[in-house]
Formats: sequence, C-alpha cells, structure tokens
Amino acid sequence: METVSIDLENCYGIKKLQAKFDFSKAKACAVYAPNGSMKSSLAQTFQDVADGTASKDRIFPARVCRREIKDEVGADLPKENVFVVRPYDEVLGHSAKTSTLLVNPALRKEYEALHADIDAAKETLLKALKEQSGSKKDIEKELSTTFTARDDQFYVALNRIKDEVAATPDSSLAAVSYDVIFDDKVLALLATEEAKTAIQDYITKYNELLAASTYFRKGTFNYYNAAMVAKQLADNGFFDAKHSVTLNADIKLEITSQKELEELIAKEKDAISNDKDLKKKFAKLDKLIQKNITVRDFETYLLNHEELLVRLGNIPAFKEDIWKSYLKARFEPFQDLLDKYQAAQARRKGIEEQAAKERTQWEEVIDIFNDRFFVPFKLEATNRLAVILGQEPMLSLGFTFEDGDDKAVVDRNALMQALSTGEKKAFYVLNILFEIEVRKKAKQETLIIVDDIADSFDYKNKYAIIQYLMDIAEDPHFKQIILTHNFDFYRTIQSRFVRYSECFMASKTASGLVLERAAGIQNVFVKDWKPNFAAEPRKKIACIPFMRNLIEYTKDIADPDFVTLTSLLHWKTGSDQIMISDLDAIFNKLFGQNVTSTDGTKTVVDLIKHEASNCMKSAEGINFENKIVLAMSIRLTAEHFMVKRINDPAFVAAINANQTPKLLTKFRELFHTELETIKALEHVVLMTPENIHLNSFMYEPIVDMSDIHLRKLYSEVIKLA
Repeated sequence: METVSIDLENCYGIKKLQAKFDFSKAKACAVYAPNGSMKSSLAQTFQDVADGTASKDRIFPARVCRREIKDEVGADLPKENVFVVRPYDEVLGHSAKTSTLLVNPALRKEYEALHADIDAAKETLLKALKEQSGSKKDIEKELSTTFTARDDQFYVALNRIKDEVAATPDSSLAAVSYDVIFDDKVLALLATEEAKTAIQDYITKYNELLAASTYFRKGTFNYYNAAMVAKQLADNGFFDAKHSVTLNADIKLEITSQKELEELIAKEKDAISNDKDLKKKFAKLDKLIQKNITVRDFETYLLNHEELLVRLGNIPAFKEDIWKSYLKARFEPFQDLLDKYQAAQARRKGIEEQAAKERTQWEEVIDIFNDRFFVPFKLEATNRLAVILGQEPMLSLGFTFEDGDDKAVVDRNALMQALSTGEKKAFYVLNILFEIEVRKKAKQETLIIVDDIADSFDYKNKYAIIQYLMDIAEDPHFKQIILTHNFDFYRTIQSRFVRYSECFMASKTASGLVLERAAGIQNVFVKDWKPNFAAEPRKKIACIPFMRNLIEYTKDIADPDFVTLTSLLHWKTGSDQIMISDLDAIFNKLFGQNVTSTDGTKTVVDLIKHEASNCMKSAEGINFENKIVLAMSIRLTAEHFMVKRINDPAFVAAINANQTPKLLTKFRELFHTELETIKALEHVVLMTPENIHLNSFMYEPIVDMSDIHLRKLYSEVIKLA
C-alpha cells in the first residue's frame, strides 16, 4: 500500500473529490477540513470500505454514487486493511478478535487440543442420549439439574453417578419416552394432592399383589426382570441347547422353551394387572388425568405402560433412574467421555497455573492506557486467565476509581456516570488501542483513518493521543490519514511527526471538494506574508491586522501607528487619505526594514478595493490572504455606507470600540424599514471580525470560512454602496 487514490462522487455530501496520498516516503498524512466540508463524510466512506457496504448520499439518495479507493496497482483496498477511528462512540466495546491479545499461542493450542477430544466425545454422548430418550429438551441441562442443584454442572453430574451407572445390572427404563412423562403440565398434575393420593393407593395395592405373586418379588424380580431373563436366555441359545429353567414355588415348575417362559410371565402379569381392586384404583387416577386435556399424550402412554405407574410416587428418584438407564444403554460413549475428561484434568490444571503467571500483551495495552492517559481510574483485566484459555470470548475490565487516597472498585455503568465527557473519550481510546495492537501483533497492513479522535480532549490527553499516533507511524505495517477540523491539533501533529509536504487542506468549490497542499500551518505571517510585504499586494494588506496586534502588544492602543492601522480596518475620518507609503513606514519602523513600494502615492483603501476585485476572480481554494482582503474591503465598504447614510459626524467620532455593531444599531433606528439592507449589514457584523482581528498565533477562523461566502457578501455590500 504505497499510495491510496481516491475518486468519489456523491458520497455522504461529497459531490466530488479526487485525491492521492503517497505513503512511499511518509507513513502519515494529515487533512485539515473546516467544519461541514468533508471530514466526517470521508471517514464514513472509508468505514463503508471496512464494512464491505456500498456508499451513498443520505440527503439525495437518488444521486448516483461512485466510490473508487485504490492502491498503487489500481486494486481496491481490501476491507480488512482499513480501520476507521471515529471521534467518539460511548457504547463501543472491544471486538471478539481483540481477545487474541490475551493469547499465548502455545498455551492456547495445547489447551484447545486437550479439550478437542472431550468436546467430540461430549457431542457423541449427547447425540446418543437424545436418540435414546427421544427428548427435544437440552440434554446437558436436564442431566445437570437431575443430579445437581444447578443447570451448568454437566460433568459434576456425570462424575457423581459414574459408579452407580456402572453397577446398574440393566437398563430397564431405557425405552421410556422422556418428554411424555417429564412434561411440565404432567408434573404439575402429578404434584396435586388428589393425584398423589390416587398414585399411593395404586402403589399400595400393587405391592400387596406383588407380595402374593407366585413368581414375582417386589424390588428383586418383577415383570420386567422376568421378561429380560426370557429374552437373554433365548438370545444366548439357552433353550436351543436343551437346557431348562426350574421356577421356585410351592410346586416347582420346569420350563424348557422361551415360549413357555413368556406365557407363564404374561399369565402372572395379567393376574396382577387384571385385579379388580387394582383396576379400580387405576381408573380413579385415569379419571383425574382425563380432566386435563393438556396431558392426553401422558394418559395414552400410561395405558400402554401401566407398569410405570408405581414409579410416579417419587418423581425425582424416577427421573434419576431413567437417566441412569439411558446412560447404561449408551454406556460406551458415557465411559469414553468420562475417561477423556478425567485424563485432561491434571494437565489442564498445569496449563492454567502457567497461564496465570504469563504477562500478556493485553495487559501491556492496559498499562499503556494507565500510564499515558490522565483519568481518575485505573484499569485491570479481571478474567484474563479464562480468555487466555478460551473459556470466555471477551475480556472483562475492572475499574478502580481514585480520589486522593480513597479508592473504590466500580462497575462500568457507575464509572461512566461519574466521568466527564473528556474522561469518557479517553476511556473510548482504550478500545482503539486494543484494535490497533491486534493488527500490530498480526502484522496486518492497515490504512488507519483517524477522524478527530482528540477533539474536545484536555491538553494532557490530546498530547497522549498524538504521542500514540507518532508511535504507530513508526510501524511499517500502518499508514495513517488523519482528519481534523481542530487547527491547533493539525499544527501540532505537523510539528511532531507529519511532514509538511503530506499536510493538506480541504476546501469546498462549486463542483465539489479539493485537497490542496497546506500553507501557513506554522506562522503564516512570519514565514510568508511579512517576507512578501513589498512584492505581493494582497499579502501586504493581510499584514495589516497582524501589525496592528503587534503594536498593541508591544506599545499601546494610543500609539499613532495603531490608530492609523485601525483606520484601515474601520472607516474613520481620514481612512481614505492613508497612503501606501504610510503603511510602508509603519512596517519599516516595526520590523527594522527598508521597504519602498513603487505605488506608494496611492491610498491603501484604493489598493484594498482593487485587490478585493481581483480576489473575486481568483480560483477557489484555501486563499488565506484573499479572505482577509475581502473581509477588510467588506467592512470598510459597509461602514462607509452606514456613515454616509447616518450622516452624524459627532456620533461616529464618539465611537471608540465595536464600531461596526454600533453603526448597525444606529442604522436600524433610522432606517428600520430597509430590511434587505439591514440583513446584508448583519452578515457583515457576523462574518468579518474573526477574519480581521487575528494574530500570528491563532488564525483558525480564516481557514474555516469558505471564501465563497465572503465573495457573495462582498457582491451584496458593493450593491449597497
């Protein structure tokens, strides 16, 4: 990215802009853009590039927008190579990728490898349990809440029951449809006193019948156990090998086939389930269920699985047994997950201990902020270990508010309420540091568009930002275009690290925007206008307000030369009699020069009028001296007009300060019906002072004001005269 060429049309108010930034010799360029000219629009256009979205004109969306931002070979800038630093975004937080600052790659790689097998085994088990249970619920949470008091203790739950599952002889409940029974509405019904009583009555009677059974025994050998025995014997060829089973009862019975055994079990089961008294108790419960239409699926399921009814008296134990049965049925993936999880614990602890000792780049960024920026709080990373190891994706910041010797830990919301606007902006810079440091670490070539990041900062933090911009200007992977409407900031970055040749000023023209090489950044009076006083008439005129201010500072406002120069900024008696030679004499006396103008016999007022007319024909642009010449001619012409119309020499002579506003007030009193004239004169009062009353230290207003407005106003004032 040696050069960046811009060709824009109808982008967020920019009618047209063509510019080229050359980074082959310098890594930073600066653009001074007066308010309302282009700064935010250009920044938004680059943000669109970074976001991969189209640009547009918000006010006139029908206008065709063109955006071409290309490198030295004519290729579009990739979006990942553009980063826009906006002036302030209070809600901005660091992005997920900035968490890579907290990564020791070797530790993260080992930790992730350690858990990759665990995650895969866990996924396999959860899938198997979902198939086994037929449940649509969150299996992980269901298991956790079944065996612990929380829903996020999955591994704790598995470890708690591992021995019980291993010791379970069978998976007798593995075919139970989980969601039908453990539906919220079903559980709510079963929790009612009426249902509890009906269930307990049924269980009591069932146990009586089971105790009286010839072959079944409560808790040891029930219908399910018997059916499983029959199936397993048959599956293992027991009867095919001509073996037989002898059932222990009052009369011993020998069984020689699977069919005989199954028929005997079915007969014994029917003897219990068809008991009239038991059926009556089941009917009582069934009637309760039928009253609630929302549990009809449960009713149907229960009719086909009547043997489960005896388990409904203790729902928590029933749920535990069901999950144990599911796990027993899927014992292989269950055991595989536990083995891998337990094997990882010891090494995980060692990695975490090592990670806790590491000093990370993220903390270095926080140190940069704490050391460089002046705010009443200190930052620290609170969950650094979790982010290092990938357990949490985002860093949590801790804030310690300091007031003298008192300190208090506060959360972000409380902190933001306590900070001033400037302090909030300083905190915002922290997010910028994170993003830039990520790119620096990744050696990612980046064009950084800095959009007035230091605006409204106090001087300490403004210089801290400038220092940081200086630092990143040294990085070979970064290029910067710094946009600002703060002339003091612009002047400072030029003096610190941005080459004069890479400084530009934006100005509006009728067709769009132009970027011109900067002029007058550092004391335009000393470096340009004063040396050219004799040779260039407009610069001679532009020197008048500077000279007047210097005399005010070094002598007194009663000094004759101060009075003379004031008469060239305000219409006074004798203003039109001051010769160019008189102005030369003041210049020579003030600076120890020996300047003699060839047109010394002409009046300065005539020279101002002549040069103002020439300014009207000049090309559009920054035009420092043009603006001063136009402003002076506008004021002199307007005041001369008002003095003649007011026609009160004593009133005018008595004015010793704020002459233009006082003349306007009098003019309004005398000619209050001349609304258009008054309107033009009001514009004179508003627009000319800042362009005339300037000094060699602060002349931002003259840069900010477009000479288009001054040209228009000059035309209006000339018509009045």
